Amino acid sequence: MQVWLESGDATEGVDLVLGNDLQIDGDALYIHGKQVGRRVDVSNSEGQAKARAMAGSVEWILLDLGEWKMIPIENIIAACDGGPTKVAARISSAEQVLGAVFALQIGVDALLVDEKTLQTALIAKSQRGEQSIESIDEANTQEMSLSNLEVIEVREGGVGDRVCVDLTSMLDLGEGMIVGSSSKSMILVHGETVESEFVPTRPFRVNAGPPHSYVMMADGTTSYLSELKMGDEVMVVNSNGNSRNCVVGRVKIERRPFILFRWKNENDNEAGVLLQQAETVRLISESRELVSVTDLVPGMTLLGWDGGVGRHIGQTISAEVEEK
Repeated sequence: MQVWLESGDATEGVDLVLGNDLQIDGDALYIHGKQVGRRVDVSNSEGQAKARAMAGSVEWILLDLGEWKMIPIENIIAACDGGPTKVAARISSAEQVLGAVFALQIGVDALLVDEKTLQTALIAKSQRGEQSIESIDEANTQEMSLSNLEVIEVREGGVGDRVCVDLTSMLDLGEGMIVGSSSKSMILVHGETVESEFVPTRPFRVNAGPPHSYVMMADGTTSYLSELKMGDEVMVVNSNGNSRNCVVGRVKIERRPFILFRWKNENDNEAGVLLQQAETVRLISESRELVSVTDLVPGMTLLGWDGGVGRHIGQTISAEVEEK
């Protein structure tokens, strides 16, 4: 992918500068003095039809956008996909950059930006590097060491505010989030991806517990569930310890009854968590089978995570921290 600059001096990562090696004469587009395509106003349906009709007949189409940004870009990318015509888009704000760069999981071939949007465009160019979204997702994955935690107590936990974390990504079977009442030892709570005759699945959701619980963030720090907000990145982990980063789309809080359970790790250190008393809230056993929180009994072994150290504002610290 290329980055074109509206005006100024070429810097590292900038491929063309308008007025120098890139020229627009009327609607004709020139690169290094050679006419290579056309600028098209796609702010209306007529303009979009005109741009689609050019697919395959020119080297470049430069899209000038109106109020609608993404749909015109997607329509022209679809028309040009697999052919010789490349698509460039004139972008007016940093918020539009990622949408254009990864539109239809293909993205534009060039962005024409001003200086205030340049840095965002260069970052997006580096991220993509002619990769697909799936390649970037794979680059964001990492291994996490999971621990076996033996349940030692299960009892009623009263009524409180339950936090559901809704993600902008779909969860797979076996995936969930790391949560707990102690930052030293937390449990893997499975997503709502299991079909049931009683309730529909919510394959983007983890029913994560009360607001005081810790949740593992994408960067390995912890936050309280009460602190999560739209746009935050959390860590999603599967039963094999493979993790990926997912964006929070919504946090949903409602009054619900809880079950309290506690566990011990292999060193007999104890911790616990409260989760909603509902059959749809599931954990993962040592044998990788799903276990409803309503079926928990002492002696069961579940998958979780042991950090072994205290934290301050989500960061690990060497000082002694006790949580009961």
